[in-house]
Amino acid sequence: MTRRPPSPSRRTLLRALAALPASALVLGEAPGLLGTALAAAPPSGSATRYTIVPFLNSNDGTVNVYQSDDATDFRLVKSSAYTPPSNRIRDASVFKHTDGFYYITYTTHTWQDVSTTIGFARSSDRVNWTFLYDYTVPIANLSRAWAPEWFVDSDGSVNIIVSCSTTNDEWIFTPYVLKATNSALTAWSSPVALSGIGANHIDTFIVRIGSTYHAFTKNETAKYIEYATASRLTGPYTISRTGDWAGWGSYREGPALVQLDNGAWRIFFDGYGDGKYYYSDSYDTFATWSAPKALPAISGTARHFTVIKETVSGGVSLAKNVTRSFQSANFSTRYWQEQSSLLNLPVVSGSSSTAEKQASTFTVVAGLADANGYSFRDAAGNYLRHYSFRGRFDPNDGTSTFAKDATFIARTGTASGSLRLEAYNYPGYYLRHYNYQLRVDPTDGTDLFRQDSSFVPVTAWA
Repeated sequence: MTRRPPSPSRRTLLRALAALPASALVLGEAPGLLGTALAAAPPSGSATRYTIVPFLNSNDGTVNVYQSDDATDFRLVKSSAYTPPSNRIRDASVFKHTDGFYYITYTTHTWQDVSTTIGFARSSDRVNWTFLYDYTVPIANLSRAWAPEWFVDSDGSVNIIVSCSTTNDEWIFTPYVLKATNSALTAWSSPVALSGIGANHIDTFIVRIGSTYHAFTKNETAKYIEYATASRLTGPYTISRTGDWAGWGSYREGPALVQLDNGAWRIFFDGYGDGKYYYSDSYDTFATWSAPKALPAISGTARHFTVIKETVSGGVSLAKNVTRSFQSANFSTRYWQEQSSLLNLPVVSGSSSTAEKQASTFTVVAGLADANGYSFRDAAGNYLRHYSFRGRFDPNDGTSTFAKDATFIARTGTASGSLRLEAYNYPGYYLRHYNYQLRVDPTDGTDLFRQDSSFVPVTAWA
């Protein structure tokens, strides 16, 4: 396939309303990215796991825990997983520390109230959380400390980027960095403003690639997410992208980034102006971005979160360099079969012809674009690939495009022993049957889609 996956302002509302009466086993990680797993398909027997801990559009007094294996289809792990002993919980940011525990930091008050503290909680399993403490951010005349975001630098130092305002103008926020001064995360350095980003920016999220710090921050006047870079965490930053530079639109906030298994960077952000939660992908280190899409299932429910990515045990184990047939998980008499170079899902049985059985048998090999992924060959040596979103078999032309079109990342399926095959170069798109034809479609977050995209590797028909 040659195509690539491509309201009033918050401050105005805040000013107006302020007068009214009153948020597993880790196998591979990379520094500087909140303990994120490396950018590659998970090895056999392992799985990628993305975790978010958002507060809810309907309730900023508690958070849910969701997880996903593809950063698109998030499923509820536990509702009301953590409720602080007092105040609120908004904008929760999560990471896994070197002590093996997961930590969240969060905004402790609703937006109407003065909020000079940020909260901390800890968990051994991402699901059951224990309150640790509220920390008063030591800034003179502080009015609000909002949206604390973890940032783990390449030297292992743990930092928090927090947006703060003072009493002389409670709605003008400036990003500051706090650095942990002990491994217990109970003591913090004095706040240092991020030079170059300056006042009137909120929800600043930073990733480091090589020696460059990349900051994504919301301009509270323009309502766009801007982009800046620096050679040091504290700056000075140069803001080089403003306005609708990425095509995300305005009234966007709460940016958070994670690197996907295929190396792309995904940004998530809260479309508070239209009540949706969006994602968008970049394949060229943030220069260009795919058109934003609403997250299935949780858009409109989850609010302002960050993402932790891990490689965990318990994923799909599929042998390579062997022949297999693939049975539909929800139509057990139907199997993959090549018909006129296209992949379909007819009924196959012991009484099927030798030719039909041969057309339903495939060789599993290492992914052409990622050896941890999978590619599939027919008896003639042609590879399964997606073209115009249809599954078909073509000879390998040796191009990078073909290699990516013919590589799939195995995710756990809905039935025992089943798997789902995510298109390597279209994250969140899966090989699924529709009208007994195999095509690559975006997940819609439903159980039916998961079933239609689940297949069981079985002994080859031929």
